[in-house]
Amino acid sequence: MPTHYHDTRALDPTHRAFSDVIVKGIAAGGGLYVPARLPELELQTILGLAALPYHQRAFEVFRRFGLDVPDTRQQELLAEAYGANFDHPAMAPVVAAGDAAPGMHVLELWHGPTSAFKDMALQCMPLFFSEAVAMRRAAGADVPDFLVLVATSGDTGKAALEGFADRPSTRIAVLFPARGVSEVQRRQMVTQHGANVAVFGVEGNFDDCQNAVKAAFADPEFDAELRRDHHTELSSANSINWGRLLPQIVYYVSAYADVAASGALEPGAPLDVAVPTGNFGNILAALYAKRMGVPIGRLLCASNENDVLADFIATGTYDIRERPFVTTPSPSMDILISSNLERALFELCRDPERIRGWMADLTGQGSFTVDPDTRAAMADLFVGDSVGNDESLAAIRRVLADTGRLLDPHTAVAWAMAERHKGPAPMLVVSTAHWAKFGADVYKALRGVPYGAPLPADAATMSEFQLLDQVLLMAPGEKIPEGLAGLQDAEVRFDTVIGHTRAEVEQAVRGWLAGA
Repeated sequence: MPTHYHDTRALDPTHRAFSDVIVKGIAAGGGLYVPARLPELELQTILGLAALPYHQRAFEVFRRFGLDVPDTRQQELLAEAYGANFDHPAMAPVVAAGDAAPGMHVLELWHGPTSAFKDMALQCMPLFFSEAVAMRRAAGADVPDFLVLVATSGDTGKAALEGFADRPSTRIAVLFPARGVSEVQRRQMVTQHGANVAVFGVEGNFDDCQNAVKAAFADPEFDAELRRDHHTELSSANSINWGRLLPQIVYYVSAYADVAASGALEPGAPLDVAVPTGNFGNILAALYAKRMGVPIGRLLCASNENDVLADFIATGTYDIRERPFVTTPSPSMDILISSNLERALFELCRDPERIRGWMADLTGQGSFTVDPDTRAAMADLFVGDSVGNDESLAAIRRVLADTGRLLDPHTAVAWAMAERHKGPAPMLVVSTAHWAKFGADVYKALRGVPYGAPLPADAATMSEFQLLDQVLLMAPGEKIPEGLAGLQDAEVRFDTVIGHTRAEVEQAVRGWLAGA
């Protein structure tokens, strides 16, 4: 039976199919699409996934959502998404940390072409996006082309560019904070291949990028202009798009199967999960997996010094007024407005009127407070905590010495919180990126240099790519992924930096489309 989707704010009266919501991205009025029902997974089904390759595990989850894409076609697309483009046969392997960290397991989500967890969704979502467009056209509908407009805090941008590059009927424009990503992340984006791609640096932080993109989506005049002049509609590849979240649910189901198969827990026993959290999409996927029947225990929401989510879980008040935006070694989590929290709140209260009120308060006043029942439900599901900059760097150094594993700064935040809150259940630490994407901060960590301090004299003039080589000397068992190794010499195709207002973003997109 097909699953239909409605929006969290109940401003879109249509109950939409999967192919509608993946191309639409965000609902009219700013709401996010959610499934009308969640399928249930039996424990034996979950455990049985351990015997299947990853693309078949994904199909077993996808087909239960009743996609309006034929099963045989889903299987073909998933086999294409999870294949030779990953550098590990398991795609998302679970690795036990060893005797030095008993009960700790690491879910490695960085084996895709851009070395970040976003590949787990963005090697898949563009294939289903194109399929949805093709299905509509085959049915005789006058379907326009699409402009995928993306705000990124570092990793989503490259993964989305890689997934949508040169795909038919689609263009993609990515906006990133010009001084808010690592040099490796920046080079990944500005050297991107593809005739249908554009990349813009933005003056400001990620929230500025995200707000400008949301404002462009909400601008009816810009929408009419795109339709009239380019026969094009806007869509999104950010995690506000349900097409991003569905593939992320898969790896939590898959991880439980693997941990159980390893003998590290009794089938049906809880598995705690620690997730480095910024925009709330990754940990939300774990919540959906839990609600579908995966025996996930506590959900540890690990924040860096931008700790608005940790405060919200503790107090029930989400407040960004007077809250400083902190630069950290984990830039993909440097976010104050976590878009997917809206979906989590909807799942807890199922009241669009309250959702509309909270989101209006956040936009208009910079804060909102949930009712006592929703606050209690949130606190019952999530453990919120934050990890400081120097604490996260210290974790990188300590974990390498203790276990031989080199963490990136985002995973280090989750690891440090997991150590702090470890209970009797096995702990799954979600590793979201390869350390080589953040070479300068990993180098500082291994040299014992505080985050805000300058590099030592012998490294002060080194580029981030040269620092990667220095890291390899301190961690000789490590290597640089193939997709990152040649970035230093790749041709820079995009060097434009723009302001962060809606008008400036729209003008940049307008100019690019005119010259395309």
